[in-house]
Amino acid sequence: MNAPRLIVGLGNPGPEYEATRHNVGFWFVDQLADKLKVTLAPQAKFFGRAARADETWLLQPTTFMNRSGQAVAALANFYKIPPAEILVIHDELDLPPGGIRLKQGGGNGGHNGLKDIQAKLGTPDFWRLRLGIGHPRTLNLAQQVVDFVLHQPRKEELPDIEHALARCLLAWPKLAAGDFAGAQQQLHGKAV
Repeated sequence: MNAPRLIVGLGNPGPEYEATRHNVGFWFVDQLADKLKVTLAPQAKFFGRAARADETWLLQPTTFMNRSGQAVAALANFYKIPPAEILVIHDELDLPPGGIRLKQGGGNGGHNGLKDIQAKLGTPDFWRLRLGIGHPRTLNLAQQVVDFVLHQPRKEELPDIEHALARCLLAWPKLAAGDFAGAQQQLHGKAV
């Protein structure tokens, strides 16, 4: 398998969304940029903030979530990065807070960011790193989904989400080498 050349963290731009559940993809890319010692900077032609670490691009679209594909397609097309070499990090309602799943392809599960990326790339066959934020129903909350994802995690959920981000950073060497099977084994196993 080829190593990912484009790492995309999904989120919404602006300080009012910074700490919301929907922005966990941004959180991961910020932490990965720190680890790789690169600085994300505005790149108008890619509709986002981007940085390059050797052969790998990091991207945070500055479009809103439902237009994420515009940024992903702009950078991927410019550098001729095929979908199989794209890793998208996003919030996942169907996993409990702190849950992690790595997979290639599949549906979008109603996630508007994934839906737009699939439409703009013309395929669902990119990699996804799904970070669990829980679902309001399974967490016994009366919130609507749209309201839930646009709010900060509760204080009892945040440590689990932060631990998941730390585990993903530990798996980065495997991901960076294109060892997706090894990364899956490491990430899908029991949290330590």
